[in-house]
Amino acid sequence: MKSYEVNFDGLVGPTHNYGGLSYGNVASQSNSQQSSNPKEAALQGLQKMKALMDMGFVQGVLAPQERPDVAALRNLGFSGSDAQVIQQAAQQAMPLLVASCSASSMWVANAATVSPSADTADGRVHFTAANLNCKYHRSIEHPTTSRVLGAMFADPQHFAHHAALPAVAQFGDEGAANHTRFCREYGEAGVEFFAFGRSAFDTRYPAPQKYPARQTLEASQAVARLHGLKDDGVVYGQQNPAVIDAGVFHNDVIAVGNGEVLFYHEDAFLNTEQMLGELQAKLGKLGGNFQSVCVPRALVSVEDAVRSYLFNSQLLTRADGSMLLIVPEECRANERVWHYLQGLTASGVLIREVKVFDLKQSMQNGGGPACLRLRVALNETELAAVNPGVIMTAPLYDTLTQWVHKHYRDSLRESDLADPQLLLECRTALDELTQILKLGAVYPFQIN
Repeated sequence: MKSYEVNFDGLVGPTHNYGGLSYGNVASQSNSQQSSNPKEAALQGLQKMKALMDMGFVQGVLAPQERPDVAALRNLGFSGSDAQVIQQAAQQAMPLLVASCSASSMWVANAATVSPSADTADGRVHFTAANLNCKYHRSIEHPTTSRVLGAMFADPQHFAHHAALPAVAQFGDEGAANHTRFCREYGEAGVEFFAFGRSAFDTRYPAPQKYPARQTLEASQAVARLHGLKDDGVVYGQQNPAVIDAGVFHNDVIAVGNGEVLFYHEDAFLNTEQMLGELQAKLGKLGGNFQSVCVPRALVSVEDAVRSYLFNSQLLTRADGSMLLIVPEECRANERVWHYLQGLTASGVLIREVKVFDLKQSMQNGGGPACLRLRVALNETELAAVNPGVIMTAPLYDTLTQWVHKHYRDSLRESDLADPQLLLECRTALDELTQILKLGAVYPFQIN
């Protein structure tokens, strides 16, 4: 049976703004309070989706969240009508209003961890929504994320959904941004790799000193248990605390994997050789040939990697078996990174081609190509069971492009978030979107 790795990209929400909310994310903090362009951001994301579809990849769409999150503000003590709640928050606690308007759900690599049916004990595709409890503005996402994923992957015969882990520091879970999977073929059993920043209970693991380590070992282990993964199909590796302190808030900022290949920076992990050996041994037992591409610090510094988002890229396997790397325009603008990539593709060893995309609106807020997509390995039967409304087609691309032009603003500043009209615009847009994507009622305003 044929199998696919489907990329479900997050559709940028109507309140896309630069709130600078993500401590530890250098780009997010450095562009705080600048004027954003929600329309341009959404169109840039859609163009990437369409381009990958045109290249022959199966591409999907994951809907954004309702913002501002009025219910979250009510839980914090603001009251009255929706408009009054927004006005009170703007007057009394503007940072809370900004947090409730975050469009960070566009980075769906953080939406959930996904294990394909070939790896799980019950032979179903498993989803665990990430609690994202390290950041308040992201911790409020998982209830809606769970409903959206449930509407996309609804057939219980093929799909299993788990609630987010307990929202405490010991089980900080950032989803697929710290998870990847290695396999010979997408439909065959593989080895799932969980990268963690710290242990909540074991003091043998060092922790970063400046920025928080968002993913815990205990959260990764819990997800593996929930998904019914075998011990010989799982590898845990610790992120280098020093690179977390350099702005590598997620593992997908310093490494990316696909198929049998891991593309990573020399300073990405602790105990790298031991970790690579375990990946090679476990994948080898499954008939795979694990291979790694290490980028030396002498050629590309951690600072250059963070600025360019070289590793926050999409590593894709084409129909002929060759690999393609999707990178942001910032990689071409960085002389050292671009020189390295030219040499990498010229060698023709593993990664044959690099394609560049303009994702400036997302990049300025701290997310690149890899942040924008959630990977789901599916066989033909499972793909047929996915809600067809969320699979990208040429007509859907045209419809979503028109929808963005109709509903999105060209400019958004922090002061605009206090306008109650923005909430009405957002709800009108999302109500129409659920009909376009055939999701049903997934947003609080549609349910309550």
